[in-house]
Amino acid sequence: MKFVYFNDTGRTITIHPASFIHGCTSKNKEPIAHLEERVFYLPEGTYPFVKMWDYGEERGLQILISPTRDDC
Repeated sequence: MKFVYFNDTGRTITIHPASFIHGCTSKNKEPIAHLEERVFYLPEGTYPFVKMWDYGEERGLQILISPTRDDC
C-alpha cells in the first residue's frame, strides 16, 4: 500500500526508526521538511497506524508509521 504524508505543521518532522523496522519503506529516510510530501510503502494487506510526538523546540516533532493488519 502507498501512504502519502504531507507535512503542514510548519516544522521539520523526523521519522521514528521503528517505522522502517516494522516494515515501511521510503525512498528518503531524511526528516520531512515543512510543505514536503513523503511517500511510504507498506506491505500488501496492511494500513498505516500513525503516531506523532512533540518533543518541544529542542528535539522537535517525530512521526511513527507502522503497518497494521485488520484481523477481523
